[in-house]
Amino acid sequence: MPTMDFYNMPGSPSSLAVEMVAKAVGVELNNKVVNILEGEQLKPEYVKINPQQTVPTLVDNGFVLWEPRAIVVYLVEKYGKPGSPLYPNDPQKRALINQRLFFDMGVLFEALTKYFSPYFRTGKLGDQQELDAVNKALGFLNTFLEGEDFLAGSQFSVADIVILASISLFELIPFDLKKFPNVERWYKNAPKVAPGWEENVQSLKQAQKFLEAKLAGNK
Repeated sequence: MPTMDFYNMPGSPSSLAVEMVAKAVGVELNNKVVNILEGEQLKPEYVKINPQQTVPTLVDNGFVLWEPRAIVVYLVEKYGKPGSPLYPNDPQKRALINQRLFFDMGVLFEALTKYFSPYFRTGKLGDQQELDAVNKALGFLNTFLEGEDFLAGSQFSVADIVILASISLFELIPFDLKKFPNVERWYKNAPKVAPGWEENVQSLKQAQKFLEAKLAGNK
């Protein structure tokens, strides 16, 4: 089984997405924790690896790659089975998956981050405008899933994995998905199809305990 270094923040959606895809393609990750809450991504030894100072970062036998959506595609293309439905060869199927990945990066995860990030520092969520952006993004996601079991076609793909990881923030901070029934249905199906989902939920719960302890210490 191939092994590679994976610099990550345990429990973060971006890290969970990569971990699920790695499990799906049979790759072992050598986890190296980068505590972004303590500013460890700014250390010179990490900046030398990733000058953008983002997390996660993958190092595969000297090849360095960051941005989780790029990492998951790389893992499937290099280590997945040829023609894997996770990221199939068909250009149109790939294009649809890519669109969903770009939607996550530029719309959904962007909105979730702006709304939820203050909580991890102060214990308080974002303002109404930021909540409105979350609801708008979830509305789009709900439309994508109308009459569909998966986000990009008839089969489970890296688009589902990445966006499941983004939505997993709701495991940390409860959010009522009832206004978005297609999203709720799709998310509830995650344990049946997402590789390592239960382990990921446990990782999220551990992250929640860490954050609660940190917030309590800041009071």
